[in-house]
Amino acid sequence: MLPRTLFLGTGDIALPVWHHLMDCPDIDLTGLVCQPDKPVGRKQVLTPPAVKVLAVSRGIPVFQPERLRQQVELIAGLKPDLILVMAYGQIIPQAILDLPRLGCWNLHASLLPRHRGAAPVQAAILSGDAESGITVMAVEAGLDSGAVLLEERIPLHPDETGESLHDRLAELALVALQRALPGILSGHPVVRAQDPAAVTHVGKLERSHGVLDWKDTAEALARRIRAFHPWPGTSTLLPDGTVVKVFPPVVAQADGTGCALAGTLLSVGPDQLLFATGQGTLALGSIQVPGARRMSVRDYLAGHSRKVGERWGQPGAEPRA
Repeated sequence: MLPRTLFLGTGDIALPVWHHLMDCPDIDLTGLVCQPDKPVGRKQVLTPPAVKVLAVSRGIPVFQPERLRQQVELIAGLKPDLILVMAYGQIIPQAILDLPRLGCWNLHASLLPRHRGAAPVQAAILSGDAESGITVMAVEAGLDSGAVLLEERIPLHPDETGESLHDRLAELALVALQRALPGILSGHPVVRAQDPAAVTHVGKLERSHGVLDWKDTAEALARRIRAFHPWPGTSTLLPDGTVVKVFPPVVAQADGTGCALAGTLLSVGPDQLLFATGQGTLALGSIQVPGARRMSVRDYLAGHSRKVGERWGQPGAEPRA
């Protein structure tokens, strides 16, 4: 008899794994548990997760509890032999972890124990890591602290963004799942404990985390802009206080600021705006001002003028005479 398998996942990063599970001949897929539909966009249209859309199209039962801990009896009634998790978005209570005889296993988008928590994809870029990956781990009561079954690694590209790494890790998760399933289904997976001395944590990201502090180094600012694209995005202020969104690509140099204060516009165009930072210079090539679309600096300068010497990130900081 095939093991009754329940998948807990919400984020798009789980889509390749979910596609595979829906057609996997080694399991009896009994349902999907995902987060409730959420308002999306300016019109706040109630939108289901993509995993739910796929499940509904295939006639797979979908459950969307507001709080999983309040639905233990519901999950128990499904009689899962195995629970697989990726990017679900809620803590799984112990009463549910105790249900499946083959355990509860999570595909986590980092090389644990590095970057435990809610935003490991962005954290790898923000921290300047040389590599990232997918870790398949046993879920336990602690935050991403369970024993590791296996990991898949990939190097980070020099121009890696949160978006590009998200998509690469989504595909890598499928590779990790295919490697992990035989051991899990055998009932005798070989695992290892995480190294407590190597643990790092990352919290949930908010839009406020994307506000640029020009006193940071150019390299740190470039990593933040790349890591936080597309979510939560990065922004700064024009001298008049207008919020400007900033996008990759960006170019950081270790020197060239002279005596300029951080946030000072050093040169203008034709394809970039060059700024002084706390250490080094940062060139921006793509921005968005209120009421306009995202555009290249070349297109922006066709309709706007900027003055060398003005300071961004500091309302009221006009060019020095």
